Amino acid sequence: MRGKDYEFEIKYTPSYSLLEVKLDNQEINAETGAMVYMDTSIKVNTNLKGGLLGALKRAIVGESVFINTFSGSGRIGFAPSAPGDIVHHVLDGTLYAQSGSYLASSPNIEIDTKFGGAKTFFGGKGLFLIKLEGEGDIFLSSFGAIEEIELNDESIIVDNGHLVAFTEGLDYKLTKLGSLKSAILGGEGKVYEFSGTGKIYIQSRSFEAFVGTIMPYIEPKK
Repeated sequence: MRGKDYEFEIKYTPSYSLLEVKLDNQEINAETGAMVYMDTSIKVNTNLKGGLLGALKRAIVGESVFINTFSGSGRIGFAPSAPGDIVHHVLDGTLYAQSGSYLASSPNIEIDTKFGGAKTFFGGKGLFLIKLEGEGDIFLSSFGAIEEIELNDESIIVDNGHLVAFTEGLDYKLTKLGSLKSAILGGEGKVYEFSGTGKIYIQSRSFEAFVGTIMPYIEPKK
């Protein structure tokens, strides 16, 4: 498959996806620890992209303060830490992503953070978002499979734990679903309310819900 900048292939979807990119005298940025394999002709440089301030902003959303830049010609493979899917997005503008969703991107794409303000007052995951801005290829990862939802002057509610990313231009707010009683008894909590025209990426599994499922079976350390 050909993106804006790279020739690539996403393998083993949707459970244990792996991204292979063919560099042709090019650079690609990636989250630290994402590299699985690469040809010996490719070089890597670890840096504080955006300087100290940019690194601190990434730390706020739970991302690594460092970014790896791979350069040269040859094959390189990337994979996220959690089992799940990888999706390719051609960016021409701005994309907002949840913490842990960024995998790799073209080197000219800026990685910043966005504070949701009053509309994400209920906080937790979603209070801060990753802001990806520029032109080029972006690769996002998920926990579980990724579903793309296109809104055309429409509205939708997405559980906070299932959101991966969304395009700029959509109106959104992070709020609670129903009353306190329904949140406790119904198992639903914070949700995003989206409206307008744009694209939303969601994941079929919630990492927080998964952790909650296995916690009763984990024996505490003595």
